[in-house]
Amino acid sequence: MDFIDKINELTEYAKTNLGLDERDEFYVKNRLAEIFLSGAEGAELEDKIYGELSLPPSAVDEAFHKILKEEGSRAATDWFYDYCVKNMYVKKAVLDKNPRFDTREGLVVTINKAKPEFRDPKKAKAGNSVDGGFAKCVICRENEGFGARNKRNLRTVSITLGSQPWFWQYSPYGYFSEHGIAVNCEHIPMHVDKSTFYKLLDFVDLFPHYFIGCNAPLPRIGGSVLAHDHYQGGGEVLPLHRAKIKKYVKDGEYPAAKIGILDWPGTVIRILSGSREDICGVSEKIRRAWEGYSVPELGLIAEDKDGVHNAVSPTVIKTAEGYEMNIILRSNITSEKYPDGVFHAHPEFHSIKKESIGLIEAQGLFILPGRLEEELAEVERLIAENRPLPPEYDRFKLVYDETKGLFSSGRFVNVGAAMRAELGSICYRILENTAVFADDGRFEEFLKKAGFEL
Repeated sequence: MDFIDKINELTEYAKTNLGLDERDEFYVKNRLAEIFLSGAEGAELEDKIYGELSLPPSAVDEAFHKILKEEGSRAATDWFYDYCVKNMYVKKAVLDKNPRFDTREGLVVTINKAKPEFRDPKKAKAGNSVDGGFAKCVICRENEGFGARNKRNLRTVSITLGSQPWFWQYSPYGYFSEHGIAVNCEHIPMHVDKSTFYKLLDFVDLFPHYFIGCNAPLPRIGGSVLAHDHYQGGGEVLPLHRAKIKKYVKDGEYPAAKIGILDWPGTVIRILSGSREDICGVSEKIRRAWEGYSVPELGLIAEDKDGVHNAVSPTVIKTAEGYEMNIILRSNITSEKYPDGVFHAHPEFHSIKKESIGLIEAQGLFILPGRLEEELAEVERLIAENRPLPPEYDRFKLVYDETKGLFSSGRFVNVGAAMRAELGSICYRILENTAVFADDGRFEEFLKKAGFEL
C-alpha cells in the first residue's frame, strides 16, 4: 500500500471514528501527505498522524459537555474514553497485553510493559519539568498538541472542582479501567487540606461511576509529579474498596458518620456518610491529627530538619450509603537502615518493586515494572529445570527460594502458578511495610488522641 492509499484509509477512519468533517477532508489529506514525506517514523509518525486526524481540543470539550448535559455523565465519559482509544492516545491494544492477575490475598498485580520504571523521588518533587514547550510540567494542560513529548493527540475536557477550573484526561499508561487524572488548570504544588476533600466529593458527584483519590503530597509516598496539583481515578473497583471495617469508632462532633479501622494491611480509616460536611469534617480531623503525630519509638516523626514526614492519601467512591472516604496514613521518614523509607517497600523486595508506593498500590493494585516479565520468566525456568540461581540473578534470591518452596509443596500446577502466588505474597508484605501502625493497639492510641471514641 503506498502512502496515498494509506492517507485515504486514515481519512475514512477519521470520518467514521474521530469526527472529521468532509469539508476538512482534503485539508487533512494534504497535511497527512506532508507528514508521510517528512521522514517521521514509529511513535512520532503515529502521534503526528493522529494529532492531525483528531478534533481540536475545543471541539472535543464541546462534544463531551453536550453529551454530559443531554445523556449524563456515564455516556459522556464512555464517549470520551472511546475517543481517546480511537485517536491512539490511550494505547489500549498494548495495555490489554499487560500480564494481570488476582492474588489469594485479594490484591491485583499487573506488569505494565507500557510504563517506564520510575525511581527518582527528587524528580517527582521537581515536577518532571518540560523543556522546549509552554508547559511547566508533564501534566499541565499546555501539553495538548506538544510534539516534543508525542502529545499531539492528547485531548482533555474541562471540569469544575471546588468552584475552580480543572480538567480530566485519560492516562496512556492505563493501570486500570478508564484510568485518568483530574488536574488543576493552575500549576500549583500537590497539597491535601479540607478543600481537597470537598473537591474529591465534587468529582464523584459529577462522575458517580468513578472513584477518585489524591496521592500524599510528599516524595517517596506520593506520585511521580508532586509539583502540580492533581488526583487519580477511574472506573474500577479496587481491592481497598472491597475491604470491610473491622472496628468502629465514634466522633461526638459527627455522630451520624460511620467511622472505622479498615481490615487492610496498610493503615486506613474509613468514613461513611451521605453528608458532605460529615465526610470532610472527619477527614480534616484525621489529617490534622496525623500531620502532627510523632511516636519516636515507632520511627514516627511528624517533622524534623529534613521537613514534614506525615501526610494522608484520601480516596473516595459513592455507594448506596452515600460517600465512602478512605484516609490512608502515610509517612516518608527514612533511617540509616531504610534510606528509601521506613514505611516503604523494604530492601528485600526491591528486585520486584522499588518505586514509590503511591495511591493506586496503597489501594491494592500493584503496577510492577515491565522488566519483570523477562526476568521472572528466567527465574521460573531455573526452578523448573532445578538449576541454581546464577550470580547475576542474586537480587532475586528471596523470590527464587520462596517460589521454589511453593512449587515443591505440590499445591501448584506449575512454576508459573507458584510465581504468581509469590508475587501476591510479596505485594501484600510491601503493603504491610507501608503501615505506620503495625498493630491495632497503636492505631487506637492515635485515634483516641485525635478525639475519637472507641
